[in-house]
Order: sequence, then structure tokens, then C-alpha cells
Amino acid sequence: MSVRTLPLVFINLGGEMLYILDQRLRAHNTSEDNSEKGVWSENDRKRVMNDIVGTMFSKAFMDELLKPQQLYSHRTLKTVLTRLAHASIMRLNPASMDKLYELMVMAFKYQVFLCPRPKDLLLISYNHIDTIRELVKDTPVVVNQVDETHRKIIEAYSLLSEGEFQLLRQTLLIFFQDMHIRVSLFLKNQVQNPNGRFALSTSGPVPRGIDVPGLIRAFDSKGREVRRSEFPTGGSYTSPIRQGSFELHGDRVIKLGMNMYTVNHPEETHTSKAPSVKQKDDTPNLLAKEELNLLARLMGSVKAENMPDTETGFRINLFTTDQEEDEAGTSGGAEESLYGVINIQAMQDEQAATELAQIAGLFTEREEQPENPSSNKGDELLAMMDDL
Repeated sequence: MSVRTLPLVFINLGGEMLYILDQRLRAHNTSEDNSEKGVWSENDRKRVMNDIVGTMFSKAFMDELLKPQQLYSHRTLKTVLTRLAHASIMRLNPASMDKLYELMVMAFKYQVFLCPRPKDLLLISYNHIDTIRELVKDTPVVVNQVDETHRKIIEAYSLLSEGEFQLLRQTLLIFFQDMHIRVSLFLKNQVQNPNGRFALSTSGPVPRGIDVPGLIRAFDSKGREVRRSEFPTGGSYTSPIRQGSFELHGDRVIKLGMNMYTVNHPEETHTSKAPSVKQKDDTPNLLAKEELNLLARLMGSVKAENMPDTETGFRINLFTTDQEEDEAGTSGGAEESLYGVINIQAMQDEQAATELAQIAGLFTEREEQPENPSSNKGDELLAMMDDL
């Protein structure tokens, strides 16, 4: 297991979380009806981005994160990312954070799967950092924090060998191996199967330094080519793309790690558990409305805490109009008959939700305690975040 994996995981998952939050806040700001109480303004969106990025890239926190150490468990990492999200004026309930975490993990998992070479994991991370820098471009202090962290990442990883990058990639794949959450964007683009596993293409450019497959060459004892033959590859491969920039600024060439969410496609930010039985290929489109409705209700209980009395709490609606809300509510019937969808009254009663979360936490603690004596290894980071 690589001891250099944690910083890249944190930066990439944190970047995906910022993409989702920024997309939802921007979509809410473009709503036709912004008259209801608690609406998010553009200033609120910028404040959220600045607060989270400022905490994420703080010097003390990143110095601790960059120390060689084993990768955290999903539970510990989710706790750290939850603290990070709560560095802003928002507060996400546990169920909302679960959904966000699933989206983050599946997006980064897909990027790792498509990464041409292990070393190109750095380019994915740099794409995340570049996009994060753009989100806070109007706040020079935070931009400087991002730049300083980027320099430290370059310094820490630029000298790693190919073998060390391969070990890093293997550690990531082990970390992701039990995560098979369905994401509507991936299902719609047919890059994910109904069981939650990715469908990888057998075509496209080969990694840099690799020949296009399909040719067998034979050499004699003196190293002279004496014969060549071709074989079917089962795909359509092309020459490798040019090398991306590993510097502080530059063209990364690969698009993995860039923001894949848009304001016009809110249905892309939802997940669903993979079924235990095989379903037809048209599952993605039919599942979208009901599952998005669930996430809408979960995100609907986002609230602001620790704010001056003059400020009010905020609520985010994933649907931008009442008509869409009605459509989502009425679409569940047809889908339920086909897929056994369970309608959930999500987080309407906050007190009940808190009690359920506490009970669930007790069960999780009892299950993990005997197996994970090092479950508190993220406590130092959590304590540090409390002080920021």
C-alpha cells in the first residue's frame, strides 16, 4: 500500500464535492422564482466556495496531509470531508453527505479507471486544482493558498518512480473496489452498467510510450527483424496523445478531473444503489426522476448554522420549478411498478432524522471497533480542522 495516496484522494474527492455544490448553487440562482425566503444568492455561493477552499488548502492542514501515511477508511475520510463542507455557512445532514460522498467516489473511481498511465493521476489532480482555483479567482488570498499547495504537490510527487505511481494506483483501486454506486450521468452515457460497474471502452489512444497493438515482429539472434504479422485487436486504437503539463500552470491535455456537471443537467448529481439482479439497458433514464427526488429532499434540509442573527438559513431545491417538483412526484408510480422503487419521506422531521443517524452510528461503531483498532487515525486532522 502506498503511503502517498491520501493527499491525492483528498484533493480529488474535495474537488468533486466543490463541483457538485457549485453546480447546485448556480442552478438555484438561475431559477425563475427567486422570491422565496432563504434563497441562495451569488454572494452566498462565492462565500461557500471561498470558505471551503480556504479550509481545504490551509497550510497547517495540508502539511499534515502530505506526511507519508496510510490511506484512511471510507468512514474516516467521509468524516473529514463532512467537516470540510461544514467550514462554510452550510450544514448537510448525514444522508445528504452520504449521497455527496457516493458521487465524489464514483466520479474519481471512473477517472482512475480511464487514466492512461499511473503517473497521469497527477494530471487528474492538477485538473481538479486548476478548476478549484478558477472557482475562487476573485479572492487572491485563497488563490495563493491553492497555488502554494499545488507547488507542494509538485515537489512531493514529481520525483516518484513509475513503480511508486503504479503502487499508488493499485492502492486507489483497492480503496474503490467495493463501491458500485450507480450515477445517472454515467448510466445515461452508457459508461456504467445497471449493476454499478463501469463499461470501459476497448478503443482510443494508447498510453504514452506504448505502441498501437495489432503487430507482431520476429527478430533473429542478431536483432534483425525477419518477419512481421498482424492480428485483430478487438478495438480501434490510435497513437498516444501528447504529454500534458505537470507544471503549476499549463495544458493538462487530458480532460479527466475537470468539472463534468452543468447547470442545465441537475439530474447528473444523483446516485442509486446497484441492484442485485440484472436489469435492462434502459434503466438509467427511468430511474432518474425518483432518485433525484430523493436527493432533492435530502439536500432540501441543508441549513446554515453559527451565523449572526441578521442572517437567515438557506434551503437548496434541486428542481428549479414547482412544475418539475410535481413531475418528479408523479413519475414514481410507473417506475415503481417496473423496478420496485421505495418511496422515502426523507428528512422531513429533523429530530427524527438526528435520532436515526445516532442509532446508525452506534451500529457502525460496534461493527468496526473490533476490526479497526486504528479507526482514530484521522483524529489529528479532524482536531486541526476544528481549530481552523
